[in-house]
Amino acid sequence: MVTKQRPDKAIPQRRCIASHQVRDCSQMIRFVLDPENRIVADIAGKLPGRGFWLSAERDMLNTACAKNLFARAARTNVTVAGDLVDRVERQLVKRCQEHLGLARRAGMAVAGFEKVETWLKTGKGAGVLLAAVDGSAQGRAKIAALGRALAKNSTLLECLDSAELAAPFGRDKAVHAVVAKGRLAEKLSVDGGRLQGLRRQDDVAGI
Repeated sequence: MVTKQRPDKAIPQRRCIASHQVRDCSQMIRFVLDPENRIVADIAGKLPGRGFWLSAERDMLNTACAKNLFARAARTNVTVAGDLVDRVERQLVKRCQEHLGLARRAGMAVAGFEKVETWLKTGKGAGVLLAAVDGSAQGRAKIAALGRALAKNSTLLECLDSAELAAPFGRDKAVHAVVAKGRLAEKLSVDGGRLQGLRRQDDVAGI
């Protein structure tokens, strides 16, 4: 008997209310209205109500706030916090750190260049490699080269600074880290990519 294969599930996409471009939801941030008509970011994508989507880029969020695009999309008066973009950034940092903390406790993540190098050389594989944004250009180049050699299908993120990257590992500073393939790496890749877009307006780098 021939088993009929189901087609791959389509990747969900939405239109950015600032640029009007259609993009994958993983590259965007959803916003909703709370009961008091305040705009709040739905980083986890679980809040009820109609969603308003923006590309995960700082200039898109700034444009939406400056041009009152949330009110236009909602067709009603809304309240937008003056520090909305900074709030979104803090939420994304927190989520990335939560993913890293869970991965570390599960034995699926390590920090420090030597530990990352050993991890990859022993064949454990990598879903995500991280380089601190305030690390040296040479250090970022080293981890990128290591990824190209030993983890070709991983994602390289430069979205957290050395203190933010270190916190989930109980350290003061960390410049490099690796997360094993799996669901946590997938979540980190999405949220880290969004954070990277907000901070540098660059796309996530594939190795």
